[in-house]
Amino acid sequence: MATPRVLILRAPGTNCDQETAFAFEQVGGKADFVHVKRLLEHPRQADDYQILCVPGGFSYGDDVAAGRILAEQIRHHLGDALTEFKEAGKLLLGICNGFQVLIKSGILLPNDPEKGPAATLTWNDSGKFEDRWVNLASEGDACVFLRNIETLYLPVAHAEGKFVTRDKDTFNALQAGGQLVLRYTGRPCGNNGQVTYPDNPNGSPGNVAGACDETGRVLGLMPHPERHIDRTQHPRWTRREGGEVGDGLAVFENAVAYFE
Repeated sequence: MATPRVLILRAPGTNCDQETAFAFEQVGGKADFVHVKRLLEHPRQADDYQILCVPGGFSYGDDVAAGRILAEQIRHHLGDALTEFKEAGKLLLGICNGFQVLIKSGILLPNDPEKGPAATLTWNDSGKFEDRWVNLASEGDACVFLRNIETLYLPVAHAEGKFVTRDKDTFNALQAGGQLVLRYTGRPCGNNGQVTYPDNPNGSPGNVAGACDETGRVLGLMPHPERHIDRTQHPRWTRREGGEVGDGLAVFENAVAYFE
């Protein structure tokens, strides 16, 4: 397939859709913007795409909780369509608010009917919105989007980015299954390897910055790869720091290359 098609799902309050579409198109994808109301009217239109991305922003003003309303729309009305999308071997990506949406809808990590959600994203330990650049390390090769990527330097911008699991057993199961694929790196505190603030900007246990489903084809991450695809987006590029291209570009390259 020469040109994978990308569905950029929009909702009231989405504000990173243009940058995300631009990133996909820089590496050979063809991106279309689809408002959630249009997808609710015609869920089958998702069949025409190979990649679906829920970008960052503040969907529905983050009322109730970050990403909650859009997640409930998906869970109650689009769950079957997106489950079929995933089962067809296609890719789903959730960035920041999109991560919150995918995890709270049960698309990324299935909800247990008796025990409830496996994990969620809650308020930062700092109690405030965090807008800063962070160092990241990917783990394993399970996730399509992160293949051949060892480290990333990306910005975060969120108030509810702390990844917490239902219990310790759930965390251990996700870790053993290789699903905790992206971590904040920096100065550890104590023997448990927990990275200190601000290197870990939200206090996520295990320094989790991103997680994938069991197939490796659904990824949610709090950092914004679409905001660092060009070298001039590095905050110190004038001091010759950073590479020839922005670190985030490889995430989109991997997605498009998956269908070549």
